Amino acid sequence: MKILCLTYKSVTLELENNKTAYFAPAEFTVTLNGKAVKKTGKNVFSLFGLGSGKGYTVEASGERAEFVLPAPYAEADVKLFGARGDGKHDDTDAFAAAINCMPAGSVVTVPAGIYAVGPLFLKSGITIYLEKGARLSFRTDREKYPVLPAVINCADGTLNFGTWQGEEADCFASPLYSYGQKNIAVIGEGEIDCNAADGDWYVNHRVKRGAWRPRGMFFNRCENVLVQGVTVKNTASWNIHPYFCKDVKLYGLSLQNPPEMPTTDGVDPDCCDGVEIIGADISVGDDCIAVKSCTLEAAEKYRTACKNITIRNCLMREGHGGVVFGSELSGGIENVLVERCIFDGTDRGFRIKTRRGRGRIGKCDGVNFSNVVMKNVKVPFVINMYYNMGDENGHTEYVWSTKKLPVDNRTPEVGSFCFKDVLCTGVEYAAGAFYGLPESPIKRVELERVSFTYNSACEAGFPDMREKNEAVKNIGLDFRFTECVRLKDVTFCGVSGEKVLTECVGETEIN
Repeated sequence: MKILCLTYKSVTLELENNKTAYFAPAEFTVTLNGKAVKKTGKNVFSLFGLGSGKGYTVEASGERAEFVLPAPYAEADVKLFGARGDGKHDDTDAFAAAINCMPAGSVVTVPAGIYAVGPLFLKSGITIYLEKGARLSFRTDREKYPVLPAVINCADGTLNFGTWQGEEADCFASPLYSYGQKNIAVIGEGEIDCNAADGDWYVNHRVKRGAWRPRGMFFNRCENVLVQGVTVKNTASWNIHPYFCKDVKLYGLSLQNPPEMPTTDGVDPDCCDGVEIIGADISVGDDCIAVKSCTLEAAEKYRTACKNITIRNCLMREGHGGVVFGSELSGGIENVLVERCIFDGTDRGFRIKTRRGRGRIGKCDGVNFSNVVMKNVKVPFVINMYYNMGDENGHTEYVWSTKKLPVDNRTPEVGSFCFKDVLCTGVEYAAGAFYGLPESPIKRVELERVSFTYNSACEAGFPDMREKNEAVKNIGLDFRFTECVRLKDVTFCGVSGEKVLTECVGETEIN
């Protein structure tokens, strides 16, 4: 049993003695210092309300862990600063006072209650602890949300406060926002309810109205960020957006948006180095996890890949995609590990969305999946280099042409991908759609011990979004413009037609 993190008030642990995805083989009892405290069936679990500076022994599923919690410099209840928690009184100023007054290494505790607040700005060294029953209920009036400017000038260049879909842009401050801070944490069993559906955030949601929509939690150029245990829901756009951050830990979260809420991704690591998303339960109106690295202009300016990403023991229910790259990925995406996860009912499983015009400042490379279950996923694997959504540029001949065009700084590059021990049931349109460019083929795709079982009762549909498309049903793995394909112990049950379709594919090995 691995200790993922210790805070002043909590611990998160992960069972390593089995290889099942997200759920343990059976429900088990967790004991704390010999006393049963909870039952769970998940591989990742947290305990809250622990005493700072105290020693503990946890036993679960035949495993044991011992630890001593650190002690904070100081701890204060937000009600000492005037917060009422009655759901009516505006508690924003009380929270701001508590966060700004408490010195680094301190805890601001939020007891049970409903706290009506506007955007809150987090500070280095402060832990926000939401006790069970505590709910931050954010205002729905956009006039309560200050605007973060895209860039302002400074002594050695510019400062970038706001962003939208890979570009520097004015955006409304997020309910929880932090710029350039270190050692910040939001933990607990409470809720962060952004109440987006009760406002006008989804009226003409693709049109900029003063500024772009806020995320639920936006960490901009921060280091050592921890979000543990909390529920984040009803967000105006993405739930959690780490942007140019280092060492981000997201453990045991619940990210929930109704499926009809548009562009409400779960977690979107963006130009980050070192992100762990472990034990999350995600059900949203767009991609569950979308890894990003800017569009071309910003990528040329910052030249920063999104890299060293671990996604483990997560459950992704509802959503356009499970783990998605892009479509803003011009800076490159490197070294991504996805293991022991369940995708249940997402439209796609693993998906890359890119196109000509995104550029080759960095490439997508070094992606590994292992021990993953996909249930009722229409297309488990997609690499689409003709993605036509996002703006009018996606519908041009430059994007959809399958002719070999000149390679320049606008040409995307896609590297190597390895998928092992993946069980796919209820497949609808295709087992996989791999669409490379003739001038920039996909480098390598490897599948080993992967099985596909089909839903024969489904309707035909498009494997992915591209301009020149055709509806299909129950087809196999479709490779186009790919340099190397390696398939070992890949099985199909209920496939229509050929199991493996190839067009302009180089080296092929099927065992």
